[in-house]
Amino acid sequence: MTAEFGSARSTSEQSPSEQSGSAQPLSAQSPSTPSPSTQPPRRRPARARWTGPLGLYTPGSTWLHRLSPGYKIAALAALSVVLTVWRTPAVGLSALGVAVVLLLATGAPLRQTSRALLPVVVVGVVLGVFQWWSRDLSAALAVTGTLLALVVLATVVTVTSPADRVLDTVVRAAGPLRRVGVSPEVVGLTVTLMLRSVPLLVELAWEVRDAARARGLERSPRAYLVPFVLRTVARAHRTGDALAARGILDGEDPDEEPR
Repeated sequence: MTAEFGSARSTSEQSPSEQSGSAQPLSAQSPSTPSPSTQPPRRRPARARWTGPLGLYTPGSTWLHRLSPGYKIAALAALSVVLTVWRTPAVGLSALGVAVVLLLATGAPLRQTSRALLPVVVVGVVLGVFQWWSRDLSAALAVTGTLLALVVLATVVTVTSPADRVLDTVVRAAGPLRRVGVSPEVVGLTVTLMLRSVPLLVELAWEVRDAARARGLERSPRAYLVPFVLRTVARAHRTGDALAARGILDGEDPDEEPR
């Protein structure tokens, strides 16, 4: 009893500073929570890469999916000639309606497809307004309807045909060019580079715009055009150097056996 009383008394006689020094602070016992001012700012989710109508392949079992890419490309070429020769408002709008029905029948995701076709639709509408202002309403409907119909029909082909099968079809179709010294594989590679360059250039334009806005130059056309042109030319040079390093641009046929 005496020992316990003496220890309790010695504890009570300690100064407040000694008592606070012997006890752990509350902040050390509980996990620290950052204040709202010290919390890192929320980052916006990364913008999805725009692929355009060229990267919309959707697997399916419709009759359009089962149809060979060669027949679809040939039909698209024939319709392009027909719509160009008979360019009237009735033909253009009717072809646009049929193309939209075919696109819906493929089962393509509406959100992704709409996002891919939005820039083309905007260009078509602007072109139609210009035709209406410069000529008349009939010409505007004919040009806009024909343009959008061909783009939607081309989207139907890309939605229902894998890219590798389309390129194989292009290489087979370019087979007769071998007789005049043109390699079909080079033709297929050219088409591949073209299809790949379109979304890359669009993405490059978005990056240049974001960089100009970060520097506070969003109203300066030079801040957009100069970096975009320089980076586009630099990308083209890198692509050419990569092709030359692999011996693709030396004019030799890759199927020909070395002597």
